[in-house]
Amino acid sequence: MNVLIYLEVLTTIFSDIYQKILEEVYTPAAQEEAEKMKTFDEEQLGNFLQNKLEGKKYLVVLDDVWTCEDWNCLAKVSINEPGSAGGVFPVGKKGSRLLVTTRDENVAKLADARVTPLSLKFLAPEDSWDLFCRKAFLDADPSAFTKPLLELGEKMVKKCEGLPLAIVVLGGLLSRIDKSLPEWGKVLDNMDAYLTGSDQPVMVILNLSYVTLPSHLKLCFLHLCLFPEDHVISTRKLLSLWLAQGFVQKQGNTQRMKDTANEYLNQLISRNLVQAVRLSVNKRVMECRVHDFVRKLAIEKAKEENFISADSTFTKFRWQSFYSGCDRYASKAVLPDGGISSVRFICQSFKRLRVLDLEGLPIKKLPKKIGELIFLRYLGLRNTSLKTLPSSIKGLLSLQTLDTNKLERVPKEICSIKNLRDLCIEGQNESKLIRVDKLKNLQYLSGIKLDQWTRLNNPSKLSTCLEKLKLQGRFKITGVDLSNSISKLRNLRSLYLEASDDIPQLVMNTWDRLSKLDIKGPMPKLPEASQFPPCLMQLTLEETKLDDDPTPTLEQLPQLSTLRLRANSYIGDEMRVSPERFIRLNLLQISELTQLTDLNIESGAMPWLTEFQFYEELQISKLSELQNLVEVDIIGEIVFSSDIRAQIPFHMLLQNGDWICTPRTYRNNANGFHLYREQGKKLPSPRELIERLIVFLEQIQKK
Repeated sequence: MNVLIYLEVLTTIFSDIYQKILEEVYTPAAQEEAEKMKTFDEEQLGNFLQNKLEGKKYLVVLDDVWTCEDWNCLAKVSINEPGSAGGVFPVGKKGSRLLVTTRDENVAKLADARVTPLSLKFLAPEDSWDLFCRKAFLDADPSAFTKPLLELGEKMVKKCEGLPLAIVVLGGLLSRIDKSLPEWGKVLDNMDAYLTGSDQPVMVILNLSYVTLPSHLKLCFLHLCLFPEDHVISTRKLLSLWLAQGFVQKQGNTQRMKDTANEYLNQLISRNLVQAVRLSVNKRVMECRVHDFVRKLAIEKAKEENFISADSTFTKFRWQSFYSGCDRYASKAVLPDGGISSVRFICQSFKRLRVLDLEGLPIKKLPKKIGELIFLRYLGLRNTSLKTLPSSIKGLLSLQTLDTNKLERVPKEICSIKNLRDLCIEGQNESKLIRVDKLKNLQYLSGIKLDQWTRLNNPSKLSTCLEKLKLQGRFKITGVDLSNSISKLRNLRSLYLEASDDIPQLVMNTWDRLSKLDIKGPMPKLPEASQFPPCLMQLTLEETKLDDDPTPTLEQLPQLSTLRLRANSYIGDEMRVSPERFIRLNLLQISELTQLTDLNIESGAMPWLTEFQFYEELQISKLSELQNLVEVDIIGEIVFSSDIRAQIPFHMLLQNGDWICTPRTYRNNANGFHLYREQGKKLPSPRELIERLIVFLEQIQKK
């Protein structure tokens, strides 16, 4: 006997769920047995169900399991066997399956740790339109309707931003009304009311996602409503704001608060409340955004929780948003004129302010009163008209982040703010010494000139905390002196070095923990492989203008996983990768090397390369032998047609599997296209996945 069961998990009373499954699996032989089953507690029912499924071929679909705790309880997972299917659902006959759907990626990983969960993405525009037509026009042919009506439909679909539930609700609504321009125009004008009202299916489900968040994640989620619609958010800035607001709870004695904040963000992403926009090579989220419907939920909840105000008055609330005033957060939204008087008013009125973000305002001067904000932790001054800061800034005793990029003069008083963690003073062009070596808590330092750095009395004072350093300017010392000063930073993980004149020979093999290195500027000769940092994993070269092929040296770096050769890093016409070299390389980027025409990849080279970016004109040998490639970016002026693959000159590459091809814009607005496949196979569309499931269900029913 084959068993087919679909069950929406609407309750955490698991005995009820077991009972419903049993109704499909087993019919009691006598009334006495049926009565006895009614007396079973949850554990007894689970054991009884496990016994009845044993030996059967079954498909059980558990739809919408909310939390990891729910899954463990429902499946009776043993704490000694994490990732197992649990005691309730046995292995069964060959072909048996337990299909679990969830909004939380952590639940999916817990349900079966042996496989990668299938993550359903937002629908592509063409898939969104296809789903909409099937719901709005039912069996009718969309082409039978007028072009203006279809254009209205396209505008409404675009507003759904690829969210399937929103498209289904919208299509269902339009299927029940007259297919006329006035009626559809009303829906377009009132989409918020139709889709994001508190009683609408979209918001009901999103609200459940919010309700199940732990309290610390709720604060971080509500904070996202402060950002404008469709805004791409810098992760570095977002985490700094969360830390400044006090949203992040300390976890033990070893984990850094910033790492904990990053975990919070990943949890919101895994719950599909935040979208990752850009990832680093090591898969850290660099930029993110919030879907418009999710943002509307955040705004409504923020109002309910008094997190923000609905008006623009300076009323005291727990936090400040782009819509209101408060005593802990101020942004440019509450400074409509961008003038010093507005900033002075904030400094006088909100003494407990924690965050002051003035990014993008044409403000030319800060009031001296700013030094009275002794609780201020974050001061954002990027892209303002400020040329310097008042000396009273030394009064910001709690300041952790100072972010500016256009200051011409940096006051020495900055170096007395002992709690600074992140200091960004890019753009300053002073020659006088800035005593950043007094800031012993610095973790991130950007904007210091090379000559300022080398004149520090004791840069080793920064060795405890400093992890990321950006140096720029002219070289006025030897490479050995700079190398020695960097070697004293025992915790430095990332170094960005930009020089306007020749970069001397650097001896970097004492930079023990450095894993990421960016070098921009003329470098007559590349150091020997033995002189590179021993733990180097990511290397970017730009404008180094190397005459000799850099690959014979770089391919010897044992830990290198990412190599970016950008504009004019190499000015030769040929590069060769030796056999069995670059054995750990995962990502290779070759861009804007205008002289390079040939890349010769020998057999066995780059065996684990998964991502490759190059330009169209480059001739590449043995490209087809890179069996583990899953992402390829080809930059060039491509004329896109319905069959884009027919235009790609790399036929051998495409023979290794079906690739999805999409247009893309790259650095400096260069055009190209992105090819993607998963595990060497084409990624199925949502429709294909559903069709496969239907076929599978039909096969089980027949058997």
